[in-house]
Amino acid sequence: MRVTGKKILAKLKLKQRGNSRLLNEIDLLISDLESNDFTSFEDLKKVRIDVDKVHNEGFYFFNIHVHRTLILLEMNETGEATIIWAGSHQEYEELFRNNKSTISKWLKQNGWITS
Repeated sequence: MRVTGKKILAKLKLKQRGNSRLLNEIDLLISDLESNDFTSFEDLKKVRIDVDKVHNEGFYFFNIHVHRTLILLEMNETGEATIIWAGSHQEYEELFRNNKSTISKWLKQNGWITS
């Protein structure tokens, strides 16, 4: 699977460069995505037990140490993962309120979905 938007995770790694566990978890997430061609949520869940499906159009949150990352996965023949947001769990709760309708509203406001 091709992964785009890695700059978001690189920025997080730079901010948290003293947190070796987080840095390793980020590298593992990228490796897991790049080395697999997921065709379903079930396939993804077998590799990444920390994944939560948050929108039917292919948006997922991953827990990476004490951080959350929002990734759009297009599970088709071209298989692409686009990282669109990453932050601490506190930032996640402040922005998304741990609520799928708030996540959907944010996705719409930022042009990732139309409905």
